[in-house]
Amino acid sequence: MDNRTGEMEVFVTAAELQSFSAAGRRLKLSPSAVSKLVTRIEDRLGTRLLVRSTRTMTLTPEGEIYLGRARRILAEITETEQIVSGGGRTLPRGLLRVNASVGFGERYLLPLIPSFLELYPEVQLDVSLSDGIIGLIEERTDIAVRSGALDDSSLKARKLLESRRVIVAAPSYLDSKGIPKTPQDLGNHNCFSFNFRRNLNEWPFREPGATEVYRLPVSGNTAANSGMIIRRLCLSGTGLARIGQFHVQPDIDAGRLVPVLEEYNPGDIESIHAVFAGHEHLAARIRAFIDYLVQHLGKNDAREPIS
Repeated sequence: MDNRTGEMEVFVTAAELQSFSAAGRRLKLSPSAVSKLVTRIEDRLGTRLLVRSTRTMTLTPEGEIYLGRARRILAEITETEQIVSGGGRTLPRGLLRVNASVGFGERYLLPLIPSFLELYPEVQLDVSLSDGIIGLIEERTDIAVRSGALDDSSLKARKLLESRRVIVAAPSYLDSKGIPKTPQDLGNHNCFSFNFRRNLNEWPFREPGATEVYRLPVSGNTAANSGMIIRRLCLSGTGLARIGQFHVQPDIDAGRLVPVLEEYNPGDIESIHAVFAGHEHLAARIRAFIDYLVQHLGKNDAREPIS
């Protein structure tokens, strides 16, 4: 009898524990039985999924794909059984892996986690904060929060909030270097920038009353890959930056940072999305977490000009 789901469970366990012996102990199988089942999958697929040595076990690119799909299949089987046994209803449960940028995570995501887990106590959250763009399948992540343009059309996305960009500096910097009155004045200022490959060291502006947007090159002594790093540099009083308003609104409210050149702000909007691998039967835990973010973050849009 074909038992591919059982083989998938063995493979997933071995890949996660990186050991046939550990997988065997968890599944109550001998290490040789685990090895034979993994080999059976590889023979059927005609490709290597795991590279084994005496000390290490690593996934091949094909193994990464198989692992991600196998996890989803097994999760759907479990959820289907829970739905049927629960009379058609199921509660979100199981491990949920979430990735977000450091700035978004600290300000928006982490404060929501306790109330989410109180509402859904059978969900186990695995949260990673990083400012690099990760591959969901490669990093075994269920949901990633991303800002800006979405490049991967194979993924699904839900908009969480939108934010203007704003040029800010600390009062101490402006007292020392002066307040720029026009975009051209920025040539005399230290302008922090992002070092993403897609980022250009040019800032957009629009003259008051005009419709056309133009860009001016800026320069400074520091570039970074994180909005939180740029924010801290501004707070240090050594320069200014153009940054998402959601990063710095609390600092603006408290007077730690001051917006400048607002009359030249082109009003461009940065959208922030929850991104996930979409399929017909989305796991309840993924849907519940995204719905929770949409419900609670929609009130925090930073789109209006700063008064």
